[in-house]
Parts: sequence; C-alpha cells; structure tokens
Amino acid sequence: MPTVSVTHISKSFGNTEAVKDVSFEVNPGEIFGLLGPNGSGKTTTIRIILDIYRQDSGTVSILDGPMNEAKKNHVGYLPEERGLYQDVQVERCLSYLATLKGMTQDQIAAKLPGYFERFELTAYKKKKMKELSKGMQQKAQLIATLIHDPKVLIIDEPFSSLDPVNTQLVKDILREQREAGKTIIMSTHQMNQVETLCDRIVLINKGRVLLYDDLREIRDRFTTNAILINSDAHLPEDLPGIASVEENGLTLRLTPQEGVMPQDLLNTLVKHGVNLKSFEIATPSLDEVFIRVVNEGNAQHE
Repeated sequence: MPTVSVTHISKSFGNTEAVKDVSFEVNPGEIFGLLGPNGSGKTTTIRIILDIYRQDSGTVSILDGPMNEAKKNHVGYLPEERGLYQDVQVERCLSYLATLKGMTQDQIAAKLPGYFERFELTAYKKKKMKELSKGMQQKAQLIATLIHDPKVLIIDEPFSSLDPVNTQLVKDILREQREAGKTIIMSTHQMNQVETLCDRIVLINKGRVLLYDDLREIRDRFTTNAILINSDAHLPEDLPGIASVEENGLTLRLTPQEGVMPQDLLNTLVKHGVNLKSFEIATPSLDEVFIRVVNEGNAQHE
C-alpha cells in the first residue's frame, strides 16, 4: 500500500496555475524522484504534501490519510533553503529542532553524538551555525531531517554544497533508509544522482505530469538502436548497414539503417577487421530523456 498518494491535485496563485492535475504514488522502501525544471511546480507539490499549502482540488494521503500534527513527527523534510538558526550553536540548534519532532532530551542525547560522528561534525558542535561552511551546514540540516527516525523523508537538493566524499556518505545513508523500509521522495536537478538512487520518477513541467514510471522502463522506452564504439583505428568507408557516424572524442556513435540490428553491426565491424575496445547500445542518459520530454511538452502547450 502506498505511503504517499497524490491524486489529481491542482493549485493556483492568483492567475498562475502552479500545479495542474498531478497524480503519483510513493511506496515504502523506495526512493522516488520528483523532477522538473525550475518553476515546474515541484516545490508547490511538496508543500501540498506537507500541508503547508492546501490544494484547490484533488487529495493527498500520507501514512493512510490526510496530514495531521501527529503525522508531522513521522516526516523528515529537508528544504532546499536552509532552515537553521545561524546565531545558535550547532548542538543547541539541532537539539531544539529535534524537540519539535517530539523527541525527549534523553533521546536526543542518545542519538545526536552518533550523527555528529558520522557526519564529522563533532569538532564543530559548539560553533555557531553561521561559522560553518555551506557543506557543513547542509550536513547539519540532514541530521535535523534524520534524527527523529521518520517514516517518510522528503528531501530537496540533498547534495547541495557537498564534496564527493560527503555526497557518497549521503547516498549511503539514503540507501540504508530505503533498506529500512522508509519512503523517500527526492527532488534534485542532479540527474546522475537520480540514475544511481531512484527506483521510480515523476517528471513535472509547467505544473503537468509529463513522465511517470519505473526508471528502467523509462530508459528502455527512450533507447534507440544506435551503437557506441571505441576503436583505435579508422572505420572503413561505406560500411554496410550504417546510416550515419558521429564522432565524440574517442567514441563513435553509429546509427544503423532501418532493420539493421546491433548484432548485425557487430558482425559487420568484426568482419571488416575493426579492432573494438568497446561496443555498447547507446542507452540515453536521464539528462537526455529529461531535456527531450520537457522540450516536447513545451512544444505541445505553446
């Protein structure tokens, strides 16, 4: 049974319709990508789920019903804009935010040191928030999101300002949360992170759902029969079965003629003595899918 169900929600601000008939579901034990360009309606959708905004139409169910004050203690929210008290010591700030989620001082004292250690913030816990770097503040915000052990995590740009080491740390933590059965909604513009983490995605643009499916199914749907090869030799001219060849550094993109399969191309290249270092079907990146779907959606609604 879905943990979060968004059903035909719409929301307008004056004459601007920010969200238009958006529907999707998020299940326990999955990382779900909520994607879209700037101004697409993602943040409005998140705020409706959190009951910060009320939708004009449609319904939202979270943890088996409408949001209420008790359920908010079971939700961890990482906003894109940091919500930390800059003139307060790190330890005091995070302790206070944890109490807002229903934690006792004893519970906080038992859990906070472990989070400081894992995020390498122990040496900074007595410093004021404003004395921390942007990356350290992002880690502190993540602790505030996780410390009360929420059932639902809604995270907006979780990798903002993080170096590669800390990015990997956060990815590991998100995978651990998924394995623990948590429901995770992640909004980010970093498509490479979506590809490595998300199970399913919804792509919203101009308030409308353009794409909603399992990530593997989406990539398969947009895969062409083009081939990427790497060779240390030039291709013979007029190879049969090839419609076009594009160079991209050391990689060549071969587009076969209609009816020619990848195996046919491989046999042709081997037959003509082409020394192949690599040969693979040109699966589109999520960036490519994102750009294509958004452009097609824009063209349809012009």
